[in-house]
Amino acid sequence: MLKNVLIDLDDTILDFKKSERVALTDTLTQLGLIPTDEILSRYHVINREQWELLERGEITREEVLIRRFSLLFEEYHLPVQAETVKAIYEQLLGNGHFFIDGAVEMLQELAASYNLYLVTNGTAYIQHRRLESAGILPYFTDIFISHEIGFNKPDKRYFEHCFVHIPDFKKETAVIIGDSLSSDIRGGNTVGVRTCWFNPTHSNTNGVAKPDYEFDSLQALPELLRQL
Repeated sequence: MLKNVLIDLDDTILDFKKSERVALTDTLTQLGLIPTDEILSRYHVINREQWELLERGEITREEVLIRRFSLLFEEYHLPVQAETVKAIYEQLLGNGHFFIDGAVEMLQELAASYNLYLVTNGTAYIQHRRLESAGILPYFTDIFISHEIGFNKPDKRYFEHCFVHIPDFKKETAVIIGDSLSSDIRGGNTVGVRTCWFNPTHSNTNGVAKPDYEFDSLQALPELLRQL
């Protein structure tokens, strides 16, 4: 019987892509630069690449937070220091939130039946500010932020830390839910916990990881979990 639900935050509950785009637009505007669609789209790709390097243990979190901007500005020959942009961007990123469609209703329904645990990679103070802004902390029994733990999804040490801090945790009564094959689903595969992949774009797995279940809307998740 399902008891503990470990669920990702960014692009599973909160629309990080939208927050990222708004924060970078406002950052560039403050610096007197033009936030073109090309630059915004290119940043998203570069940023995702850096986080994937972190997930593989090839670079540090601190390097991610600087490299994503230094690579972007070098590519477009923009005369700005990455450290300056990082400070402005992080402040703006933590200022607000955007929900994935159906997220609040989904959390309300799940919290009535299961223990919900938030499992997220991210910078601690930004994630805390976004969670407070969104007003969803009461739905969670506990939250686990990689920056505070010292390990990132999909590292098994991250999940082992979570398991130790969940009372009477048993893998067979738990599930990991998220949009990322490389962190959420691969992490679940690594530690032997069932996974549900949030795949609204109907992408292919491409062998990155193997989800046990798949859903394309948050409205469908409660019924899927009832069947586990």
